[in-house]
Amino acid sequence: MRTGHCLCGGVTFAYDGPENWRAHCHCESCRRQTASPFTTFMGVPNGAWRWTGAAPKVYHSSPGVRRLFCGTCGAPVAFQADRYPDEVHFYAALLDDAADFAPQGHVHWEERLPWVELADHLPKKEG
Repeated sequence: MRTGHCLCGGVTFAYDGPENWRAHCHCESCRRQTASPFTTFMGVPNGAWRWTGAAPKVYHSSPGVRRLFCGTCGAPVAFQADRYPDEVHFYAALLDDAADFAPQGHVHWEERLPWVELADHLPKKEG
């Protein structure tokens, strides 16, 4: 079982089993929400995860898109979208044991910031 929490520890989550995928996201929306040049997510199947602490607040950033965050410290904790109805996307940096987390690739590569240079040799996908 993997566990994670926000900055203040109020919002906590746990999940069992393997993730559907692990990736760095370079889209503008994720960059703006996290104030970072890219962020790293994992897709966890519905039914395999649960909130174990306070429930997060929800911001509807665009039609069909929900960005979940801690109402106390403001840390982003997850992403949900109607186009991905069978999973939730958790931020990898929130994992309690993130050291052994290995992303599988990059998504929205066409939206990356021009000054970000990465030599990780992971697959880079558009959109």
